[in-house]
Parts: sequence; structure tokens; C-alpha cells
Amino acid sequence: MTSPLNIAIVGGGIGGLFTANALIAQNKLGATDFKVSVYEQAPALGEVGAGVFITPNSCRQLERIGLGPAVEKYGARVGPTSRYFRHDGSAIAPVQVTDSSGWNATFGMHRADFVDFLSAALPQGVVHCDHRCTGFAEEGGRARLSFANGAKIEADLVVAADGIHSVLRPYVTPVSMPVFSGSVAYRGIVPHERVPHWPNGAWQMWLGKGKHFLTFPLRSGSLINYVGFVPADQAMKESWTAPGDPDELRREFSGWDPNIATLLKEVQMTFRWALYDRDPLPVWTKGKLTLLGDAAHAMLPHLGQGANQSIEDGMALAIILQQYGRDRVAEALAVYEDLRKARVASVQRGARENGMRYDSAYGDLGVRDAEIKAHADFRRRLYDYDVVPEAKSAAAAA
Repeated sequence: MTSPLNIAIVGGGIGGLFTANALIAQNKLGATDFKVSVYEQAPALGEVGAGVFITPNSCRQLERIGLGPAVEKYGARVGPTSRYFRHDGSAIAPVQVTDSSGWNATFGMHRADFVDFLSAALPQGVVHCDHRCTGFAEEGGRARLSFANGAKIEADLVVAADGIHSVLRPYVTPVSMPVFSGSVAYRGIVPHERVPHWPNGAWQMWLGKGKHFLTFPLRSGSLINYVGFVPADQAMKESWTAPGDPDELRREFSGWDPNIATLLKEVQMTFRWALYDRDPLPVWTKGKLTLLGDAAHAMLPHLGQGANQSIEDGMALAIILQQYGRDRVAEALAVYEDLRKARVASVQRGARENGMRYDSAYGDLGVRDAEIKAHADFRRRLYDYDVVPEAKSAAAAA
């Protein structure tokens, strides 16, 4: 009997946990079995923060591995009343929330809920907390990881899903600095019961000069997730994440649509984080180490695709590894990298471009409004993408 392929995933966030689920799901479908372990630096799994946006291109992958009911249970479906507004509240255009077929699988999800159900779906013993990775080496055909707690492990393959500050990325590609966007975001949650008139089931965004403001529902509409994007000063730039001042947030959007003021009146606590991304990396893989999610392609949030693209990565990796088997891992990783690099580079660029639209970086706002209306076509193409047939085709062609 062939021994399973031993895969170590560093990072217990959305990308790492989904990838573990996708790999384990492949054990029922093909000739190669995967033994998966996830190593997370925090003492316990969890996500600081608020909402994450789940779109059809990743929701179909969650459904494929049996997590569709969990998405329905913990998420809040975003519907056709979603709108873009000018800063004063006048409407610009509807928001595209379906793929081309009309399938609405667009949800607001609390990050903590997402991490909880992804981890709960894994067999006991897969996730190892309090394991902060400190080093990687490859010797004798085996990958070796070291951790701050003194643990050392070996694996056939290591997947670095450890985020924009990845400890493992420098083992793959030369050290580079993340790119600062010039903006910071205030984010948090308001219980819907405090603003009972607030539209439920709608993604809403207000656009103004240098700023924009976003809301969408969480937990079946019981919570309202808000994000206020504003220009940064130097102190903000140097703070990756920090407590924010609710009064300062209110001042930033003073004079905008009165509905925003009504919502922000209820904000008692907010967090502020500087927005960085990375230029597309030339290489994702070296030997038995490959990158996934923000470790490979950190992107700005202006398409809501950070988590969605990490889910696509995880499914692609699982499918391609299964197609190639344990004796052809190097070939599988080359196909994975080639398939995913072009896709995520396009999304990274799209997120930067969309940020300029959202912050009204146009002399003629009529041009901005026309682009916002036309952007539905881009989102349909984004949401239509299905990584499974793409991965199978890429594996077959290689």
C-alpha cells in the first residue's frame, strides 16, 4: 500500500484551513491519500476582525467539499437591493451579486465564524496551535520545519499560508517590501437591532473624494459590518492594525449621507488598519515549499477577493496534487503556480484599479459613475470562474 503524501500547512487562517479541508476531501476521490497537518502560531484558532465577503467563485468550492450548509447557517446572503451611492446618498448603480447564470452565492461572513466551521470540519488532531514557524530546510528529499516552541517536523510538502507577513516566503523568493496604498480602513460591527431600519441583505457602498464607506450584513443579518476607507497620515501608515477612535471615524464621514451618521452614532469600538498589497511575485514555489493566499498574492480589499482567491488556491492545489500523485509533486507544484499566478495577478490589479474608482480619483465623476455601472461585467466574469475544471485541464495539458 502506498503511503500517504504528508503535507504541512503553516497558517490556520481561512486559506490554510480551507486547503486542509480540500486536500482531505480528495482522499475519497482519487488514488493518492493526503495526510494533512495545520500549524498555527496563535494559542487558539480565531480571527481578529469583522466581516469577510464570500462570492460565487469560492462558494462553489465550499459547496463541493460539503460546507455549503455551513455557509448558509453562519453567513448572511447579499441580495439584489445592493447599491453604489455617491457620498450624499444619491444612487449610482446596482451591485453585481450573481454570476452570469444568476446564481446568488454571495454572503457576508464573520471571520471568526468562518474559521470556526472550517476548523470544525477537519478531523481531530489536524490543527496544531501555538506553533509559530521559525525556519524551513530541505534535506534528503524531506522538508523540515522548526517552531518557536521547540517542535520540529518533517513533511513531503509544505504549504505556506501564513499571510502577508509570511515567515516562509523569503525561502522561496527574495525579500520584498509590501506596497502601501495610501489608505487606512476603520472597521467594526454594529448590531442590527441598534439600527433597525438598516436594509437587511444588502451590500452598500458610498463613494467620495479620497474616501469610501462600505457596509454588508453578517450572521443572517443580525450584525452590520462597516468599513470606512480614508487617506492615511504617516502614523497611520506605520500601524498595520490598531484600535481606532470612533469620534475620528465619525468626523471623517461628517456631511455624507445622513444614514452613515446614524450608523456611526452606534459605533463604540473600531479598529484601524493600514492597507498594503504586493506586486505579483515571479515565483511561488521552491523545492518542497509553495505559497498560498496572502503569502503569495496579498491584495487590497477593493474587490472583496482576498479570502476568495485563497480558497481558489487551495482547491487548485488539492486537485492538481491528486491528478499527479505522490511521485510527481514537483510537476504538480509547477502546474499549480502557472495556473494561479495569472488569475491572481489580474485580481490584484483589478483591486487597485477599483480602489481608485471608489476613492473618486477622477477629474470627471461622470467617468467614475460610468465605470462603476460597467463594472458589473467584470464581476460576472470574476464570479463565473470555476477553478476545478481549470485545474484539471491544466494538469492534463502539462
